[in-house]
Amino acid sequence: MAVDTKIVVNIADLPLDHSSKGTRFEVSTGEIGQTLGLDVLGAMLHVVPPGKTAFPMHRHHVSDEMFFILEGTGEFRTDKGTFPIKPGDCLGAPAGGIAHQIINSGSSDLKYIGFSNNTNAEVVEYTDTGTLLVAAGPKGIWYGDSTYKVRTGITERGYWDGEDIGEEDE
Repeated sequence: MAVDTKIVVNIADLPLDHSSKGTRFEVSTGEIGQTLGLDVLGAMLHVVPPGKTAFPMHRHHVSDEMFFILEGTGEFRTDKGTFPIKPGDCLGAPAGGIAHQIINSGSSDLKYIGFSNNTNAEVVEYTDTGTLLVAAGPKGIWYGDSTYKVRTGITERGYWDGEDIGEEDE
């Protein structure tokens, strides 16, 4: 993804990309990290309307995430409970740690910045549906530059399950 880099960016000036799915999911995002020329540190503005959430409940297994709430109120839903959030709150979701989702339960837009370490591979577990995303690529940012990306159901298998191992040793 090519982005014109800047030395200083004001979040009020960021171009926003809007996406929605069904009646529950809606978000506008603005790329901060790449706009500043950052490759390893990701930072993105999220604007979520009242009653909506940006993403399904999920857990990253490679990237750490931290969120800083700028405006609005909501809930930080995790597999350890649901916590009220407000401006000034910092939320943490370490790699391999809690499954999480940010929900706008307030009456105005919820604005926050999500920070993460950009990696060239990631495994994301969607805990409400049992879906697994595996993405990898050589260029550095798994969600935008992956050369391999698959979403699948989580089915536990043994290391050798399904492999042609030839004849069994006696």
